[in-house]
Amino acid sequence: MNEDIKSNLTSSKHWLRLVFMVLFAVFLQVALAVLWVLVCVQFLFALVTESDNPKLRYFAASLAIYIHGTINFLTYNSEEKPFPFADWPETPSASAEQTVAEHAPEAATAPVTSEGDGAAEERA
Repeated sequence: MNEDIKSNLTSSKHWLRLVFMVLFAVFLQVALAVLWVLVCVQFLFALVTESDNPKLRYFAASLAIYIHGTINFLTYNSEEKPFPFADWPETPSASAEQTVAEHAPEAATAPVTSEGDGAAEERA
């Protein structure tokens, strides 16, 4: 058993991972600071324009995926190193969700008039 502990302590694999973990812990702190800036900017944007900024929303979604991947690496739930050792994460259905979110309120708030119903009956 002492030999196993000694081999683990002298293994460069564990010490190299520690270096990467410290590096990604710093990256995580920077990403969280950027996230707070995005939160504030998005709030101000929505306050002024009464709508959020889709590009900021998309970037925030990919930043959230990056933060999740970094936490997975730091907690040994993943061996895959996040950006910059991998590609920046893409949100898989951001454009589809954006399209649905933009058009759904219009359909839900469209007034129903009796004129349209009568016109349809007259054509029939």
